[in-house]
Amino acid sequence: MKKKHVAVLLGGFSSERPVSLSSGKACADALENEGYQVTRVDVSRDVGSVLAELKPDVAFNALHGPFGEDGTIQGILEYLGIPYTHSGVLASALAMNKEQAKKVARAAGIPVAESKVVNRFAIHNKHPMKPPYVVKPVNEGSSFGVVIVHEGQSHPPQVIGSTEWKYGEIVMVERYVHGRELTCAVMGDVALGVCEIIPTGHSFYDYDSKYVPGGSKHEIPAKISPNIYQKIQTLALKAHLAIGCRGVSRSDFRYDDRHSENGEVVWLEVNTQPGMTPTSLVPEIAAQAGHSFGDLLSWMVEDASCLR
Repeated sequence: MKKKHVAVLLGGFSSERPVSLSSGKACADALENEGYQVTRVDVSRDVGSVLAELKPDVAFNALHGPFGEDGTIQGILEYLGIPYTHSGVLASALAMNKEQAKKVARAAGIPVAESKVVNRFAIHNKHPMKPPYVVKPVNEGSSFGVVIVHEGQSHPPQVIGSTEWKYGEIVMVERYVHGRELTCAVMGDVALGVCEIIPTGHSFYDYDSKYVPGGSKHEIPAKISPNIYQKIQTLALKAHLAIGCRGVSRSDFRYDDRHSENGEVVWLEVNTQPGMTPTSLVPEIAAQAGHSFGDLLSWMVEDASCLR
């Protein structure tokens, strides 16, 4: 049987273009190895006309950041009637807005950290909440623009109000949760394994920890008690379903076990376009569950649809 023609959407024009190029290349190479006819599409503003002419059977969305994972490209694909991977318009837009996604998660009974959304200039001279806290752009990924304000810091971070800041006017200020960095992938309606991310030489899981080889150590399965492991799987699937995700997603958590083994588990966000680079988490988690990289991508291609 003839394999599908897959357009791998990569690159794009967000700040996460380098990550998307890496993800897209890895996915395109693996799909070719699986026998699919693959066309690599470096996405620009004319992507609609490019895809209309190309007429692929499936669009594999390997874009990251605004336009690629906020519902925009998903809307274009819906308009063109091209089946695509990952989440649809609404879930993508919702998950990309960290504060709105947290509201849905909280309503579904998922534990989240207290937070508020403010204009970045409002925190130039005064702490928006008692330290420690984290400042995050509302609509960015890959830890771009994340600033941690530590306990005892006398003034808010000046970079957020400076001309160097390029992540938008609105930011989310969130209580800093001490503890371990855990993440769990969901594939369809099944929660896969839980991974602990241990940054090496970094204070938190920042951009370099994510994408530079050796920037972090991935412990799969995470060395945590069975009840916490199962709890995180349950919460990851609950978030995936509550936000309306499709295909593959990945939920990130903090687990504070400083005072007891049960500790505090806090959901941070769901990523509807998880990285697919050689150092990415989802391929490693899937492999631990028995899915090779090629199998994972083939499943995503065959799962692709419109009206997601």
